[in-house]
Amino acid sequence: MTIVISMTDIYTVKIADLYKETKDTVVLTFDIPEELHETLRFIQGQHLILRKTIDGEDVRRTYSLCTSPDDNIWKVAIKHIPGGVFSTYANKSLKKGDTIDIMKPSGNFFVKTNPEHANNYIAFAAGSGITPIISMIKTHLEREPNSTFKLFYLNKTTKSIIFKEEIERLKNLYFQRFHVFYFLTKEQRDIEFLNGRFDKEKMEILTNNFIDIEDTAHCFLCGPKDMIFLIQDELIAAGMPKKNIHYELFFSGDAEVSDLQFAETLDKMPDGTVVTIIDGGKEFHFTMDDGYQTLLDGALAEGADLPFACKGGVCSTCRCKVIEGEVKMKVNYALEQHELDQNLVLSCQAVPISDKIIVDFDI
Repeated sequence: MTIVISMTDIYTVKIADLYKETKDTVVLTFDIPEELHETLRFIQGQHLILRKTIDGEDVRRTYSLCTSPDDNIWKVAIKHIPGGVFSTYANKSLKKGDTIDIMKPSGNFFVKTNPEHANNYIAFAAGSGITPIISMIKTHLEREPNSTFKLFYLNKTTKSIIFKEEIERLKNLYFQRFHVFYFLTKEQRDIEFLNGRFDKEKMEILTNNFIDIEDTAHCFLCGPKDMIFLIQDELIAAGMPKKNIHYELFFSGDAEVSDLQFAETLDKMPDGTVVTIIDGGKEFHFTMDDGYQTLLDGALAEGADLPFACKGGVCSTCRCKVIEGEVKMKVNYALEQHELDQNLVLSCQAVPISDKIIVDFDI
């Protein structure tokens, strides 16, 4: 199932509460009016796109909701990234009572809950990757009284563990069904196994001693790209079906590397591609020159108001369908094969390689 949002679904809301969870992570709670509760209803693991004009720039970022849908609370955690425009603003300038634009919750990083299920779930998270995971843990354990969850959580130090108190509360509440293992990279633990990042050796120990592969229904991964794919590969090698492994990546920010690796395709770009954008039932036409590499950048430069967030090929907010013409994507971390087979692409990564392109955002 794919959730689609429209740029008309933008809501200005107040910050109901704001506090520091760790020294570099702020938690925002949004004041959602009662009449919008159903409209903004979310599924565990989904995210919100936040939008704010910062120093005259329209800045949008995607942040996972860290509450259960049953809480009727819309809350995100934002970790400060050095040089990050939005994360710096949220951690240093945003105040309780300020307003911010949000869009409808979206994302496919979840599996459906069922009170009849007796599933065993596992999750691996690093740093702020805990935000969608903790939403899942709360929701599955509450809605599925016979299911269990194991969390393997990587951080630098004990003090940098986001939602540690909440995790410990959940351990006490579901002490027979929820187990957590903390791994630290810059603080020594008495148990050597719990020191350092996930690697092949650690994964072998985990799959042999902590994880019953055959009895695990689903695995959820959230963190940086290298960690995600290493864990995925090791779980598959241990016998877990790939279809049971679900992941969400941090935005990697490696666009320059991608451009270098994509040089041959960029050389094939036509001198001027005639582009037709279908959005909201209307058509938008422009000619794209080589000053803009991707469809999204070209369209935005010409004044189109299109959905986007990360611009890194991760969140799928900017996806569209190619009706006519041909494009190549630099990277794709969001679309699955069945979506690619339907000619869906990420406009933030799509480079035109034909003289004419028609793409439809009304999907």
